[in-house]
Amino acid sequence: MSALPTVPTPARGSGVDPAALVERLAEGSSRSDRLTHLERIPARAAVTEAWPRWADPTVVTAYAARGITQPWRHQVRAAGHAHDGEHVVLATGTASGKSLGYLLPALTAIRAGRGPRGQRGSSTLYLAPTKALAQDQRASIAGLGLDVRIATHDGDSTQEQRDWTRDHAEYVLTNPDMLHRSLLPTHERWARFFATVDFVVVDECHHYRGVFGAHVAQVLRRLRRVCAAHGSSPTFVLASATVAEPEVAARRLTGLDVVAVTEDDSPRGEVAVGLWEPPLTSYSGEQGAPVRRPAPAETADLLADLVCSDVRTLAFVRSRRGVEQVAQRASELLAEVDPLLATRVDSYRGGYLPEERRALEDDLRSGRLLGMAATNALELGIDVSGLDAVLVTGFPGTRAAFWQQVGRAGRTGGGALGMLIARDDPLDTYLVHHPEALLGRPVEGTVFDPDNPYVLGPHLCAAAQEQPLTTADLPLFGPTARALLDDLVEAGLLRRRPQGWFWTDRRRAADLADIRSTGGAQVQLVEADTGRVVGTVDGGRAHTTAHTGAVYVHRGETWEVERLDLDEHVAEIRRTDVDHTTTARDVADIAIVEEREHEMWGRCRVSFGSVDVSNQVTSYLRRRSRTGEVVGEFPLDLPVRTLRTSAVWWTVPDDVLEAAGLLREDLPGAAHAAEHCSIGLLPLFATCDRWDIGGVSTARHPDTGVLTVFVHDGHPGGAGFAERGYATAREWLTATRATIAACECVSGCPSCIQSPKCGNGNDPLDKAGAVLLLDALLAR
Repeated sequence: MSALPTVPTPARGSGVDPAALVERLAEGSSRSDRLTHLERIPARAAVTEAWPRWADPTVVTAYAARGITQPWRHQVRAAGHAHDGEHVVLATGTASGKSLGYLLPALTAIRAGRGPRGQRGSSTLYLAPTKALAQDQRASIAGLGLDVRIATHDGDSTQEQRDWTRDHAEYVLTNPDMLHRSLLPTHERWARFFATVDFVVVDECHHYRGVFGAHVAQVLRRLRRVCAAHGSSPTFVLASATVAEPEVAARRLTGLDVVAVTEDDSPRGEVAVGLWEPPLTSYSGEQGAPVRRPAPAETADLLADLVCSDVRTLAFVRSRRGVEQVAQRASELLAEVDPLLATRVDSYRGGYLPEERRALEDDLRSGRLLGMAATNALELGIDVSGLDAVLVTGFPGTRAAFWQQVGRAGRTGGGALGMLIARDDPLDTYLVHHPEALLGRPVEGTVFDPDNPYVLGPHLCAAAQEQPLTTADLPLFGPTARALLDDLVEAGLLRRRPQGWFWTDRRRAADLADIRSTGGAQVQLVEADTGRVVGTVDGGRAHTTAHTGAVYVHRGETWEVERLDLDEHVAEIRRTDVDHTTTARDVADIAIVEEREHEMWGRCRVSFGSVDVSNQVTSYLRRRSRTGEVVGEFPLDLPVRTLRTSAVWWTVPDDVLEAAGLLREDLPGAAHAAEHCSIGLLPLFATCDRWDIGGVSTARHPDTGVLTVFVHDGHPGGAGFAERGYATAREWLTATRATIAACECVSGCPSCIQSPKCGNGNDPLDKAGAVLLLDALLAR
């Protein structure tokens, strides 16, 4: 470990000098060139406003007892809209007290609506994307000391707790999946609750994007329908620290017109944002390309350095495996300095038991832990005040998520440090050398398509089982619902009667829509010798993450998959110690089904439409954990999967290629390289991850007859990502060209044109040819 010069321990809540902290991290000859940019965001003063007259005095007193004597102006504005029955989205920064904006009207209504014997007269339904956030909100409300009956309804709740919630709770905290699977299908048992719902809170609404966002949008429409059936018409209050055009996103999510409150009047200390690029190593990857030091290894060093200086730090890591590796490596480095320090770093991610998660959250809040590596499960509004620094290991996919993660630090008003550690990836490389693309632009719009037939169809079935669908219901579900109902009737899932459409199957209709899955049933990871279930993997990702030979890490323990049984949805795993990670390789083919839109760029053509994609995982790579060096490739025998989805594609005629100086033998490598880099850059323009999308390129595609590059959504029916790529094609492909041209490698590397999931072993790739190809496309 390169020990950080000692920083004087700050009093908790006073924060640190963030810019000085960044500069200390970059001290020394071995690190001097890793900090590519440092930006200082100045402090901001608060603007307060008097409590509204309609607010319950007991609620106001409870807040005053917690030190909130006057609310901030944006809190009062949002609360006022909600109290007046206007649907509202509160989109202000992290730690800006958004919860008061919906709690003040909700708690006031609950207390005012009670009957003479305390009967439930008004209730609130709170939706969070994670159980951890719901539990945190529950603790926060309970801390007010009000006589409000609060309950959490999630997968950790016992049957006894669920019964009490249904019969007595006035403020119910749950998540979209439980609403979809538990509350709505059994709404008749919950009739007394749904009849009293005055407010629905959708917290961290930016989280609902892509296919997941489309599912949640339909769940909320079903909720509105069920509430109406029981006589209530709730006011929706949405909250997010990071969402562009919040009123548009909220309207798409709820189907309602929504007022936006966006001006942030809360105080904020100075924030220093650093961009950090790990160095190139002496190791080589595929095709002999140079590789950078892995971002998790760099994060572990920085985390250990910060903990050594008593800087309370949270390190976000994109994968569960990476979380375990960062925490373990940081502990090893700290043990070399002081064995006691090694015990003050831990990991946090999904898959832990509920009691493990709660204990870790408490340890982080109290300061018993000085450092933690976590997935984005801690990205959301969980109160972890007192943090001084946040390390973001790899761009998290969107500017919205980046600012959400950086906002975890400095929550008590002191200075804070946020650091992006770049992965060996085209998008990360582009951002650390083009800081204006990250720091000088607004967050992205939330991308999802509620009308995706693969999403809407199952929810129409679920709605019909909850209560037969009528013609009057159809506007609630969008313009494509009527035609889709005919398809569902033809498929035998619904039956048409004069009164409407009825569910005919014995199954639970809700099971048709697994709203958190990327496709397919969950695969259980089972210990080979004992049969003990160690964890689960989403069925849509099992081919790439739970194949034979895959490495799986759980709380510092490494497991290797011995056998994947796709029929039984089981992967047998065995405890082992290895110094490598695994990455699956696949091959794909694509056919155009329908072109919906196109734009001519001279004689080149950019198109958007429907495609059929066939995909097969064929092998996996082993890489050394600490260096990223490839040490072997191993074949796999897995079935082909097919997918109808949406894609953006572009074509370049032969004569344009000749005029650009591209030889016929250059074309496959040039197109392949441009495809890889464009996939890596699309998350900058659409709210997606490169693993949510795929691509195919060919020097002559049978459906177009010319060179064609496709980038497609990785979900049935599409998730809106390719459509966003089409809408921003000129800006997106210009950034792609700039990334390839500016990379310091000679012939291509993971920072520009190599892909970690290429099924062809990143061959052929032609870096210079890709620049010429994109020049020819963009010039027209």
